[in-house]
Amino acid sequence: MADGDENGESGGWTKVEKRKRKKATKNETKLDSAQPLFMYSNKEIVKRNNAIGIEEIRDLCLHIIADAPVPNWLLITNTSLIQRIVVLLIPGLTPDLLSLPPLPTSATSNPNLPLSIPLPPLPTEGQTTNSVPFIAATFSHACPTRAPGDKTRMHSVLSTFFQGPISGEEKKRRMTQRLHTEILKDSPAQYLLTLEQMVENEYPIPLYMADIFQKPQDWVETPEPQKQAEASLPSKGTMRLQQTIYAIDCEMCLTEDGKELTRVCIVDYHSGIVVYDQLVKPKKPVLDYLTRWSGITAEALAPVTTTHAQVQAHVLRLLSPPTPNPFSTTKGTEPAPPTPILLGHSLESDLNALKICHPLCIDTALMYHHPRGRPLKPGLAWLTKKWCGREIQTRGEGGHNPEEDARACLDLLKKKLEGGPGFGEFKIDYESIFERMARASRRAGGGPGSIKTCVVDHGNPNVMHGSKANTAIGCKTDADVLEGLLGAIPSHHFVFGRFMALADTLGWTTPRATPDSPPPQPGPPPSPEALSPILSTLNEQLKTLHAALPPRTAIVIFSGHSDPRKMASLNARKAAFENAIRSGKTSEELGPELKWSAGDGRDLEEAVELARRGLLFLGVKQ
Repeated sequence: MADGDENGESGGWTKVEKRKRKKATKNETKLDSAQPLFMYSNKEIVKRNNAIGIEEIRDLCLHIIADAPVPNWLLITNTSLIQRIVVLLIPGLTPDLLSLPPLPTSATSNPNLPLSIPLPPLPTEGQTTNSVPFIAATFSHACPTRAPGDKTRMHSVLSTFFQGPISGEEKKRRMTQRLHTEILKDSPAQYLLTLEQMVENEYPIPLYMADIFQKPQDWVETPEPQKQAEASLPSKGTMRLQQTIYAIDCEMCLTEDGKELTRVCIVDYHSGIVVYDQLVKPKKPVLDYLTRWSGITAEALAPVTTTHAQVQAHVLRLLSPPTPNPFSTTKGTEPAPPTPILLGHSLESDLNALKICHPLCIDTALMYHHPRGRPLKPGLAWLTKKWCGREIQTRGEGGHNPEEDARACLDLLKKKLEGGPGFGEFKIDYESIFERMARASRRAGGGPGSIKTCVVDHGNPNVMHGSKANTAIGCKTDADVLEGLLGAIPSHHFVFGRFMALADTLGWTTPRATPDSPPPQPGPPPSPEALSPILSTLNEQLKTLHAALPPRTAIVIFSGHSDPRKMASLNARKAAFENAIRSGKTSEELGPELKWSAGDGRDLEEAVELARRGLLFLGVKQ
């Protein structure tokens, strides 16, 4: 509840406390005085142009459990007594579900100040209520937040929360590391993926590297590299003479068995010669040639008889270490020829298409940075235009050319070698919050690595935002998320979970549209009868989780954003309009569903601003 006057402002502070009747005994009063407590600084918040950002929620968590500075918008008393922190992302928690008033729009009111949450009315017997009583019973205030983005797009809430700028100390360490790698400036081997990177990005792993990938019967792996040849990196300037590098790109089509390989192109790095370019006959009938992306047509595949197994065997021979000359007079004294390096963009897709495991891989999607940092990956066309100064993949409906894409990867590697390790990386270095927590020791009472972290989320968090956490638990349902959280909290200092059933029911999560699909239109809101059981289940899950929390656990719940559907629909229509214009059509030739006006642009900006609004709830389990 609010501390002070009826508006919750006393000396510029809004006290956030758990709604709970306290027993007036001396011992409990003394204990309560030592309890951690959150208080919003209204004086600081009112100065802001925008609401609290997702990055500030991230930094708050880092302050509580690791080593980030104290936020100026919040006072935390007895921070050192907080034992752990549980963070929940629940998209769909909107003001109307909590009976909150709409954000003020008048010039005399500030839309960024925390809102007092009214207690929900008790439902009569047999009556349902479309609310989440747990929130109102546990948190006294909801603080408005603003998701990252620009005028026309909302950026990823998850990426912003889990990725942050590196500290000054870490920046110095990285600069020193880069100086040390300058001696290897001309060596492509410095960009080889580590086993950890391969696992994080779902590469098929050879058994001799780690027993973590179970190869199906039709998979193969290249022979294990000779230790004496590749145990250490070569000296500057020698790699070009020693090691073969192949750039590869594969194209796929859609068959009854899913996506199947239809073309593979391999280009030699040193000579620029195409060493292999082969169309492949799929095993099953083709349902969609995916011509817009693959460039493959029915006419092109009609005469092809080459099978996947034949292509796989040929590529395997190329990627295997060259056989030593049996007639060499220096046999036994010279090192074995090194295993070729494979180069590509999101290379795991090509290896999966070929059903080949290979240990030496360079991935341009990881070698270069996305402008917004990890775990986002830059596209090949964007990289080529940005760093090589030319455009690729401009054939429109004609699809991609695999040779063109493979050569783009070659050029990107050459540019990287010319510019050095820092080339293609943006000035602001980012890192996972888990990397930062792993270096810190402030809250856990031990040295670096003593802060144990966990992500419990839908899908496979081990691949994306949970890849650097100590524990990552993949889930299919919110019930799985609750089970994972209950199991992880006792043994971890930082635990993140995401509940998605509410957003799914509201229609906020939809499959990604393809360029050929019509712009999605927001559907009608779910009926009260459909929404009520979802809210009731969520409420019970939150109550169960809260009851299981150990004392002095900080609880951070945030919604991330509001309804994104209108923004997504307008952006899809804008993209369709731009694609039509690029293909040579004029505005007069476009139908009304594809036209785009200045008024539509203003509608998009308004929809984005509304979608970026969210709510934050802070508390400590007493």
